[in-house]
Amino acid sequence: MLEIYHDEIPAFIEEAIKSPEMQRLRKVGMDCGCEYTSLSLWKDVIPYKRFEHSIGVALIVWHFTHSEKQALAGLFHDISSPAFAHVVDFMNNDHLNQESTEAGTREIIENSAEIQKLLEALGLCVADVCDYHEYPIADNDSPKLSADRLEYTLCNLYRYQGYSRNDVKRMYDDLTVGINEHGEEELMFRDPVIAGEFVLGTLKNSRLYVCDEDRYSMEVLARILRKAIMNKVIDYEDLYKDEEYIIKRIRKSLDWYWFTRLNRVERNTHYNGAGWVQIRAKKRYIDPFVFGKGRLSRLDPAVNEELQKFIDLDFDSYLKGFGLI
Repeated sequence: MLEIYHDEIPAFIEEAIKSPEMQRLRKVGMDCGCEYTSLSLWKDVIPYKRFEHSIGVALIVWHFTHSEKQALAGLFHDISSPAFAHVVDFMNNDHLNQESTEAGTREIIENSAEIQKLLEALGLCVADVCDYHEYPIADNDSPKLSADRLEYTLCNLYRYQGYSRNDVKRMYDDLTVGINEHGEEELMFRDPVIAGEFVLGTLKNSRLYVCDEDRYSMEVLARILRKAIMNKVIDYEDLYKDEEYIIKRIRKSLDWYWFTRLNRVERNTHYNGAGWVQIRAKKRYIDPFVFGKGRLSRLDPAVNEELQKFIDLDFDSYLKGFGLI
């Protein structure tokens, strides 16, 4: 996918990804631990790590801005992600915002000799690259389109929804940078038809991110990690190593064994006894701007209706998982 975002990886990005802090992300997944279950949704799915995602974000930012500091801010945006990523937000009771795992980015960059050497060579400082929220092409408020949302959306259209690389490239090639209704820079589509196709595809992803199986798996894994910390099998700080390390520490537990054999999740409208849980989740969706025309939801009633259906989803049901016998 990376070659779609830009025709080459610039030397300064190549140098940055050699740092140990970035290399750690090779062992932190984008699927938040769900891929370790036996649920069919994640069977045979192409592996996708925070490392590839981060490079993709950096390349998108570079492609549209040619700003070294903005591209590096995009590259480093997940550098503090713990093992299993947003599962730790569930563990921290921040699953509706999923922001608790963003803390620590500045400290990691400050303490990396390799990154500090690169920044000095580029004439940049830590403040230039430690907060990608400062750069609207890299990140902005939902439901606007940013490089971060764009990268994981396009990649998951390919991984989960059966879109070809040519389909993804056609969408990507339609993008440009413009000024939105708030006077801010934003990635925008030129063609409203392609924008509509993109949104309907993203909604398939959005439903996957909050489906029963996804929410239940993340909640159960959060409880497993919390229990492992309480029993001193791991320390909280260990979560900021990688998933291989954590799994080696907890793999002999019955909890982890059951988690890996989880193969179905059932739903009930009412609490039905022990094991049934109600789980809320963050709703991720994108309502892009069409260059020179406006926000797509205002231009296309059909798209707006589909967006509203997703926004109106409720999580009032109770869930319970079952494992392979």
